[in-house]
Amino acid sequence: MKIIDIIDKKKKGLELSKEEIHYFVNEYTNGNIPDYQASALLMAMFINKMTPNETANLTLAMAYSGQTLDLSDIEGVKVDKHSTGGVGDKVSLVVAPIVASCGIPVAKMSGRGLGFTGGTIDKLESIEGFKTDMTIDEFKSYVKKHGIVISGQTDELAPADKKIYALRDVTSTVDDISLIAASIMSKKIASGADAIVLDIKVGSGAFMKTIEDAEILAKTMVSIGNSLNRTTICIISSMDEPLGFGIGNIIEVREAIEVLKGNGPKDLVEVCLTISSIMVYLGKKSNSIEEAREIVLKSINDGSAYKKFREWIECQKGKLSVIDNISEYRKASNIDIFVAKEEGYISSINAQEIGKVAMLLGAGRETKESIIDPSVGLIFEKKVSDYVRAGDVICQIHHNNYGNIDMIMEHLNKNINISEQKQTKSELIYKIIK
Repeated sequence: MKIIDIIDKKKKGLELSKEEIHYFVNEYTNGNIPDYQASALLMAMFINKMTPNETANLTLAMAYSGQTLDLSDIEGVKVDKHSTGGVGDKVSLVVAPIVASCGIPVAKMSGRGLGFTGGTIDKLESIEGFKTDMTIDEFKSYVKKHGIVISGQTDELAPADKKIYALRDVTSTVDDISLIAASIMSKKIASGADAIVLDIKVGSGAFMKTIEDAEILAKTMVSIGNSLNRTTICIISSMDEPLGFGIGNIIEVREAIEVLKGNGPKDLVEVCLTISSIMVYLGKKSNSIEEAREIVLKSINDGSAYKKFREWIECQKGKLSVIDNISEYRKASNIDIFVAKEEGYISSINAQEIGKVAMLLGAGRETKESIIDPSVGLIFEKKVSDYVRAGDVICQIHHNNYGNIDMIMEHLNKNINISEQKQTKSELIYKIIK
């Protein structure tokens, strides 16, 4: 088998066999195929598109290109959750303890943030002492003993995806549905999940800009998961404005705790309830998603979800004294306010650009080498469709002596719009796709 023959075949729009796809993935991962030939094949895949069989085979080849997690010795249905990323998305911090408190083991590997999207691991590491680096044995022992763990991703997990994604990033082959789906699903398969819940974000602060594209991606990933015997359900949710009120690491931890205590912003609460309910249903703790929602609400209302959160933080070496005094922990030294310049209704908040503001303050990474300041970020007091008068506070800017606050104000002014007429707010959760 030769890579040039595989390139030629895909160039002609023909379907690659399972053996040809596995050959490409394995040989490229092991350094036996040069970048220029891998780039040529990826571009052929991008231009001529991939069939469902090709997409499933690519997913499987990348999933088993390195280490995989075997969670079969852990009792119960292991349900994993993944979000395609957004601004203010602290859902995993809420969902993991809720689901675990309902008796479903949560064994999740998450990533760090880069650019305007925040990373779950960065948020958890803003809690003093919290440990995210661990061996596979430690990872599994936490799940067996406490029913919950979230760790950083290892380099050994689906290494082909990491290498191929880096090449896609510099060859303009990122935005292809099959390649995106295979990338996401390969990591989920390698992580040992029995069932998978995917939250596909759509809107100004998401990679998917239209409902149509998000739905195609959702159906592709559901098809992949089901073809590989992993029951998969996708929700498509809005990212036209930041999720919740808070953006920033410890700021988002505080907000997650509020949700677990039965409070929190309505949009964040609804997304967390929806995802938790689907996970509980897939974990075979209910006969329907509607019944699962009642179980989830009970776990919040009786305090068991928050109790599980505290147990989780402690088992991963986070300091409970921090959690118990979270409202006073790691406050930024300065709080400036951005106010409405006119009367009217907030018509739009550009989530992507707001995420970039938080990144500039130090809440995110511009490059992989950037150092995160866990205390900084933004807290909104108004959201889309809310009425404001001139001078009303729209958001707080939490920073540590940021040198160019006028530039931040100008950026906010350009990306938070006010109109005379109240705008119809977009749907929060557009669809659930099974």
